[in-house]
Amino acid sequence: YQAISVGRVMTCVLGMVVRREREIRSFVKTPFYRVLGSISLEGENFDGEWRAVEGSRYFRSPYLYKENGFKKEEDAKELIGALARRRAVVDTLEQGVQKKHPPLLFNLAELQNVCSRLFKISPDETLRIVQELYEKKLVTYPRTDARVLSTAVAKEIYKNISGLRRYPQIDGAADEVLEMGTYKNIAKTRYVNDKQITDHYAIIPTGQGLSALNGISLTAQRVYETIVRRFLCIFYPPAVYQKVNLVTVMEKEHFFSSFRVLQSEGYLKIAANSFAAKKASEKSQDSEEEENTSCNEVLLAALQKLKKNDILSVDSLSIKEGETSPPKRYNSGSMILAMENAGQLIEDEELRAQIRGSGIGTSATRAEILKKLFSIKYLSLNKKTQVITPTLLGEMIFDVVNCSIRQLLNPELTASWEKGLTYVAEGSITPQEYMDKLEHFVRVRTVQVEQSNYQYALRQFFDAAAENYKKKPSASKRGGK
Repeated sequence: YQAISVGRVMTCVLGMVVRREREIRSFVKTPFYRVLGSISLEGENFDGEWRAVEGSRYFRSPYLYKENGFKKEEDAKELIGALARRRAVVDTLEQGVQKKHPPLLFNLAELQNVCSRLFKISPDETLRIVQELYEKKLVTYPRTDARVLSTAVAKEIYKNISGLRRYPQIDGAADEVLEMGTYKNIAKTRYVNDKQITDHYAIIPTGQGLSALNGISLTAQRVYETIVRRFLCIFYPPAVYQKVNLVTVMEKEHFFSSFRVLQSEGYLKIAANSFAAKKASEKSQDSEEEENTSCNEVLLAALQKLKKNDILSVDSLSIKEGETSPPKRYNSGSMILAMENAGQLIEDEELRAQIRGSGIGTSATRAEILKKLFSIKYLSLNKKTQVITPTLLGEMIFDVVNCSIRQLLNPELTASWEKGLTYVAEGSITPQEYMDKLEHFVRVRTVQVEQSNYQYALRQFFDAAAENYKKKPSASKRGGK
């Protein structure tokens, strides 16, 4: 017997983590088999991926896993066997330009997410560091939900940029921005919006106090550089990609290829941190372009000359095996973002609108709530990876609350209370009416818990969860007495 801590935010977060963990446990991997054609063009090779679109002999077939794979390898082999003539006819060729704009500025949640990924530090540690930078007058106020600037700040923004000319880590980027003069029109862009600011605008460098950088930790210096680069990016043009989408046909079966080539770096030129390993930045770029076949300038030029009904030779057809992936566990950064965007989990549109843009908790309290859940051992944090998992105690609390006050596990509760406060602000109900409803909720649920007897029903949930926390015997114990 022990007292347990519950709260409309902390218990909701616990619920999100426990549910995710149980989804992962119950997940069953499904293998699937994709058919790829290796197509040659002017000495270059590229892949085309088969899809069962209308006209295919497998269109809406029960043998399919989605439209681009089979559940069984034999069916994939059968398709390859049926495509005897190894030639592909060009069906459609679409060309276009894709622009990738700089991301919005940092609010606290976004910064905590990025720092968790880059430096493997907790949201609590990120807040401590950015608070230190603020106190040393290096950055603006950190506890903010806004990712944009105000028009008033936009008018004076050249001062922040000018101050950064003395910051060596950015290789003259501040000088370049001042030369381009793009800061003069920043108020007309999506990075400035008074309506999206409640108390404070986004976290940006002040351009002052650079001498204080020598007296702070290496991680803090890197966090500062990350903020500076995100800030300067908004004054650069978007990155521009040339895109080509090609559809080829082999005996009524369609193969799809997508290509993307960077034509103009734009803001990407200054986006990567000076301390980032080249391989790591390339890896993040690659993950973004998984759907695109690799393409060089020679192949791009050859593709652009293609016309409908041109014939290409197919060197080979192959099967690529894959398998479905379980949902990812939350890490400390993605958890902060999930709390910020908890409204997306609400089905009721009116309630969802109530906490849109604010989520559960506030930018000032989210890190502290997570820290509390770790300290009371309801959740566990792997400090090396920042991955969050529930503890056995946490799962037990989840089951107890789920049987007694289920509303605490869902963001709808916060949304409905927020909605009540809105009614008070509008004058639809009086503050006393609101408080009476709130008090009634607490009293009724408390009595319900006091009068209930869930122990025997809960035993089965405990036994099921406990199976996942059994300690494996050590090698010495397995070896004998």
